Amino acid sequence: MSDIKTKGIKDLERRMEGVEEDSLRHHVMKSARDFKTSWIELGRILFTVWKDKLYKEWGYSEFEAYAAKEVGVRKETALKLLRSYTFLEKEAPAMVSPEYRDKAQAAITPTYEAVDVLRSASSNGKLDRADYATIKKYVLEKGKDAKEVKKDLTQMIKRREESDPAEEREKRSLAIIRRFVGALKAIRTEMKTSGILPGHIMKDADALISKIEAELPES
Repeated sequence: MSDIKTKGIKDLERRMEGVEEDSLRHHVMKSARDFKTSWIELGRILFTVWKDKLYKEWGYSEFEAYAAKEVGVRKETALKLLRSYTFLEKEAPAMVSPEYRDKAQAAITPTYEAVDVLRSASSNGKLDRADYATIKKYVLEKGKDAKEVKKDLTQMIKRREESDPAEEREKRSLAIIRRFVGALKAIRTEMKTSGILPGHIMKDADALISKIEAELPES
């Protein structure tokens, strides 16, 4: 539980004693205490707190302050938990069901960090469907940790780039041309502002930029 204040667990349990045991507030605190083996449940309940702004009823103006001060979860961790839980809810709804929670083994339950990496991979344009399906299997079925998944992603992207060098060269060429056009536009603006060159030359500059842009594919 590296991202939760382990030294504050006793304080968390002490605070739990002052909260009604069957209440949602108590349930959130208990989920935080059991975070290592039940982050999905913590993510679910924190999502409810965030969505319904329940933390305001408990005296906190911001969700991040509530998570840090009452539950002992840092801002970055709390946001990752929300993102990872909502991603699972969309991509693997069975994993957020009570049945999964009761049967899941901690050893193969994906970590929230790994799920967050998978979430990022889902929108990575350098991965094809087969690559993404492989990464998804690594995370959701094999329970690989975030460090391993990131390494797998890097290798996949590298292999893909090596297998299609022509496409990569084209991308680099287009990037150079776009930088060139950007530089031309910046200089044109400066010239127009200063009035150094006559109008007919500036029109030629505008025409040149338009011709180059016409040759570029839509981004």
